[in-house]
Amino acid sequence: MSTLPPATDSDPALARRQPDPVLTAIHLAPGRRLPVRAVGEARAETGHGLTGDRYEDARHRHLTVQSATQLADAAARWGRPIEPGSTRRNLTLSHGEVPTTPGARLRVGELELEVVRVAAPCRILDDSVGPGAAEALRRRAGAVCRVLTGGDVRVGDVVTFL
Repeated sequence: MSTLPPATDSDPALARRQPDPVLTAIHLAPGRRLPVRAVGEARAETGHGLTGDRYEDARHRHLTVQSATQLADAAARWGRPIEPGSTRRNLTLSHGEVPTTPGARLRVGELELEVVRVAAPCRILDDSVGPGAAEALRRRAGAVCRVLTGGDVRVGDVVTFL
């Protein structure tokens, strides 16, 4: 396992030395305000979200992606740990920054994703995680993506930025 610090856009040499991120968590929530559950693998059809998730049949918001690096930064600012499932994001990457520019693409397992927009922190975070959690995650909450190519995704899959 690499002990290098997380790469940043401002340090291209470090970014080249960083191993590709891997998928460390998958979370599904069957409905709004219902608890999320961690799974080891999931499936998404082209043009749909993850099977069994509340956004499975959404028009453009198919799934959300966050990074453990950005979660750690938010936790440091907040002063408490933030668990990946508590943010209600679907996919958590091991490290690095999740692209948030609309049109950016990434591959996670068999899925090819396109960024639709920056993900705003979930409105219920302050109620479910604790006061101030949503503010700590501002600009660190990842991206909302659409599924361009469906397939299976598993914890441990390598993530490639296209």
